[in-house]
Amino acid sequence: MLRTLLLLLMAAGVLGFSAVAWVSMHPAAPVVVQVQKVQVLAAANTLRAGQLLKPDDLEIREVTDGEVPTGARRDTPQARSELFGAMVRQTLLPHQIVLPADVMRPGDHGFLAAVLTPGKRATSVGVDAVSGTAGLIWPGDHVDLILTQQIDDVNVPIGCRFAGETVLKDVRVIAIDQQLVQGAGGGGADTASQSRTVTLEVSPEDVEKVAVATRLGRLGLAVRPVDAGMPMDMKDHAVTCSRDVSSAIGNMRRPSEVQVAPSMHVYEGPTDKEYHF
Repeated sequence: MLRTLLLLLMAAGVLGFSAVAWVSMHPAAPVVVQVQKVQVLAAANTLRAGQLLKPDDLEIREVTDGEVPTGARRDTPQARSELFGAMVRQTLLPHQIVLPADVMRPGDHGFLAAVLTPGKRATSVGVDAVSGTAGLIWPGDHVDLILTQQIDDVNVPIGCRFAGETVLKDVRVIAIDQQLVQGAGGGGADTASQSRTVTLEVSPEDVEKVAVATRLGRLGLAVRPVDAGMPMDMKDHAVTCSRDVSSAIGNMRRPSEVQVAPSMHVYEGPTDKEYHF
């Protein structure tokens, strides 16, 4: 009986040793914990206080779900649209997540007062998606304001019935209609033909010029270079007439302007002859 018990114990020991050896040679697969990450909007570069946000100022930053700061905006078209044109309240470093306290958006109370340069005024003009450079301008850009008008005075030469001129130069865009920001193609043909509103930062004297220009004809915008070191062209440009653009119109004349070749009648008896010179 004792011998049988010893044999059983020895067999159990061998089995236990074999089990331990098998487990050590076949470790269990590691447990993979899935960490969920979300994409939030962050600064793509250093953003200075007072700067107006453009599309290339924002980037996507991935963080774990538990690390998302309160108020961080997840990357969606609506979230990006809400930030475009917003003013940076305090300097943001590259890759820093943009929070509500960091920006002031157009429409917020006091936005225009905060973004305007001292001594300047804000005035709005209506442009369509084409004359507004088809969605290529953004708050913070500097533009020229161009007036194109039709002159109906019959005493004006045909070659100058349509005229264009630069009304204002190097003015800053401080706010822009959201549909124009999205571009002419964002809302179809009907949307592209509708009027948009662009708010410009101008001097008190230029406010009156803009008010008159809006009544004279169609307004368009031309974007200026971003290089702040370039000297601004202060020379007044002459008015560009339709004859300066189209040679066909330039060759047209009013009936009163047509020159008639001189002629002379010579009478010889019952007949006469007309000679042209």
